[in-house]
Amino acid sequence: MTTKVDPITLSVVRGVLETTQREMTLSLEKTARSSVFNLAHDYSTALFNHVPEMILQGQDIPIHMGSLIPAMKAVARFFGDDIHEGDLVMHNDPAYSGSHILDTCVYKPVFHRGELVFWTVCKGHLTDIGGPVPAGYNPNATEIYAEGLRIPPIKIWDRGKPRHDVLNLLLTNMRARRDQEGDFNALIGACQVGERNLLALIDKYGLPTVRAAIGELQDMADRHMRKLIAEVPDGTYTGTAILEDAGHGYGDFEITATVTIAGDSCHIAIASPPQIPYFINSYEGNSHSGVYLGLMMFAQLPPPYNEGLYRCVTVDMGPKGTLCNAREPAPHVNCTTTPMETLTDAVRLAFEKAAPAKVAASWGHANGCNIAGWDTRHDEEYVTMVLASIISGAGATPSQDGWHACGPECCFGALTSGDIELLEYSYPIIIHRYSLMTDSGGAGKYRGGSGTCWEVEPLDRPMTFITFGEGRRIPAVGAAGATSALVEPKVGRLVVTREGGTELIKKNVIETIRPGERAANMNPGGGGYGDPFERPVEKVVEDVRNGLVSLEGARADYGVVIADAGSLAVDEAATRDLRTRAA
Repeated sequence: MTTKVDPITLSVVRGVLETTQREMTLSLEKTARSSVFNLAHDYSTALFNHVPEMILQGQDIPIHMGSLIPAMKAVARFFGDDIHEGDLVMHNDPAYSGSHILDTCVYKPVFHRGELVFWTVCKGHLTDIGGPVPAGYNPNATEIYAEGLRIPPIKIWDRGKPRHDVLNLLLTNMRARRDQEGDFNALIGACQVGERNLLALIDKYGLPTVRAAIGELQDMADRHMRKLIAEVPDGTYTGTAILEDAGHGYGDFEITATVTIAGDSCHIAIASPPQIPYFINSYEGNSHSGVYLGLMMFAQLPPPYNEGLYRCVTVDMGPKGTLCNAREPAPHVNCTTTPMETLTDAVRLAFEKAAPAKVAASWGHANGCNIAGWDTRHDEEYVTMVLASIISGAGATPSQDGWHACGPECCFGALTSGDIELLEYSYPIIIHRYSLMTDSGGAGKYRGGSGTCWEVEPLDRPMTFITFGEGRRIPAVGAAGATSALVEPKVGRLVVTREGGTELIKKNVIETIRPGERAANMNPGGGGYGDPFERPVEKVVEDVRNGLVSLEGARADYGVVIADAGSLAVDEAATRDLRTRAA
């Protein structure tokens, strides 16, 4: 018999699920050890039923969420019936649909009266995963074995008892053990919080009612997506995005998404080049995140967000052994940003051809750094991914400018940079600059959001400085005719100051930065929307006044001639002439 759920009960169950997810993320923030967790919030949580199907995804890191769906299924399939009350499973391996090995997942099966009813899941980016290079990003890796510790599905708790031998094995292979152990405990605790709340929900309403409510929420998400797709004309639409050479020497790559709409369903086929011996290959599970993010950027649907959204969507990642469907032993650690953001752009561009009215510009791509060294204050090693260093600009929309310092695209606003003072307290560094960058936002009738500059110096010991990402030559893609005359300020780059000179670096490198030297990592802005010469002159002047656009940028990008730098008076005749000639 089908249990009927009244609207009020449905609303309460939905509220409990959403509150449970938020409490799990809050638990992670308040109990984690590393700055990647407690300052940057590079973690995600989700709830699954017994099937397992995702019944609620957190409004967290998009590049985590899509891959959790196949990863949860891979973990459940691996253990089969060998799952018991009190178990905890850990996993990070892309061969089992993980994203990359730094994103480590904890899965807790939830039992009610001896029956498996839910899974609570937490995924977080560890600051280190072992391997030859601190923080895991090794631009010199030619195979996955040179990147760090792979963790296939493994029990870290067995029937309520911690497996101290297994946990010790994992932690012994990681740098800055205290941080990793603290983050492990935070992931475990957050899963336990989720379990507690879900069991209380069942105790109050009963399992049949709870399952019926969850089924209705999945059906609701399904209806939302089907309604949207049904409004798109049937046909086949193709989007292609360029992944630039980030120093690997293989040249630029094209990633193409072909979207086929038929009634209220769609099929997304991905074409990408053969995998390469460089750390930008993406395994199939991770690529699901890029595809789903491109879809959701187009869809912009209201909650609920669960696996029901994707019932009417099928995905083909292309043959094994390709950049977006890699096979072992392809190196991959950079994959959650590169090529994911390019894959996201390709999917979004295909959907925008299907429905041009929903067009929006691309966000800035990730172009960041990791740091490591010895902290003499505590006589211990430190290592961290600096999430503040990848904060780029958001893309403009048909109705507004892009948000500043909100990217990168793969995280879609879910990352935070944290307080400068707390980063300086946590690590032996001085942060000389953290600011928006002039002319970094893509030009358009609506301007792209500005990227950021993060400049650091080690205190008293040399610091290892590792760069990753791309977007250092090709700026964020604009929309609806948006173009930029000034390109260099809108792309990522690293500037190292040493021995009285500066060095510009535009590829992924491992550098040593010594006390007295500085490394400034500069991030791209978001793409613009519409013809930049249609941007109101007063808006351009306001941007110049606020330091978002330079005098040169006003003229070159927007056709606005400012005659006096002090008063910002506009030469109206010259501006009119410049914009008329351009038209």
